[in-house]
Amino acid sequence: MEVTGGSCRLGLWHVHVWWANDTVHRVRFSTTGLSGPVPAPILQYCAGRVADLSGLATIACEGDTPSARIYQAVRAVPYGSTATYGEIAAQVGTSPRAVGRAMANNPTPLVVPCHRIVAAHGIGGFSPALEIKELLLALEKKGLGKERQKARQHPGSL
Repeated sequence: MEVTGGSCRLGLWHVHVWWANDTVHRVRFSTTGLSGPVPAPILQYCAGRVADLSGLATIACEGDTPSARIYQAVRAVPYGSTATYGEIAAQVGTSPRAVGRAMANNPTPLVVPCHRIVAAHGIGGFSPALEIKELLLALEKKGLGKERQKARQHPGSL
């Protein structure tokens, strides 16, 4: 299996994706681009359209490790929603600190939407820059708003 890499724009950032078939091996944010293809759902997501990334597998969820269980719970947080570190910890039987460590070590952000996990009293952290987490949350909120507006204008068409 040959892993392919490429990137797409996300505001002022580039999203680098390394993948094979429908399995994403790594996602990173950078200030520079990388030539090559990116899975269509990630292109759609980065373009600001509501996108379902659940059809993409991720190496992060493989196995039965504490981190894999955390990542699986995070993948269940819907587009445009958030959950706290404590809520995810309660679901998988661990501590909020362990959830935070798993989010910091997430090999496939976006596919495992760690940006949707927030602190009980604030936004929490994000690497490499908190502005990316803010951008992703705003992008999802705006995307959902557009979908709702479209549904009101054209009932029954979705």
